[in-house]
Amino acid sequence: MTGDRGPAPDPSEEMITIVDEHDEVVGESRRGEAYARGLRHRCAFILARDAEGRVFVHRRTPTKLVFPSLYDMFVGGVVGAGESCDDAALREAEEELGVHGLPRPTPLFKFLYDDGAGKTWWSYLYEVRCELPVRPQVEEVAWHAFITEDELERRLGEWEWVPDGLDAYHRLRAFRAA
Repeated sequence: MTGDRGPAPDPSEEMITIVDEHDEVVGESRRGEAYARGLRHRCAFILARDAEGRVFVHRRTPTKLVFPSLYDMFVGGVVGAGESCDDAALREAEEELGVHGLPRPTPLFKFLYDDGAGKTWWSYLYEVRCELPVRPQVEEVAWHAFITEDELERRLGEWEWVPDGLDAYHRLRAFRAA
């Protein structure tokens, strides 16, 4: 049980949008089936900063369907069926940070993530300032902190990061340098 909300919904049953290599919608699928069959979908990645500009980092729970127990410098998740990427970014940021009333995340760019082993999704990158006290979702976040960019850079070689988030972070650094 999750407090007075009743049983947590099964994330593998969530309906998500399926897209092709050009990011055109080709259908819908349950998330678990999409993962099992390697169907391409959309994800929102949101870099959340606090009032001092520090980056929210966290370790995922061991029950996550993808990349359990790894560290991530983004909050986010899959785009639901019929949901816009912008709406998914706001929903996911508020859910994972445990806040309400965030400003709409600022869209930065998108790219196709492909691990070469069947995991591929269009990744929409955003940034948001969170000046509210965070209460991360216990089903999603095992540990969290706001850290400086310098500390994040030091931790890149020390912690085991989600591969898609690490790829997104390197792309974000290149984007800002351009």
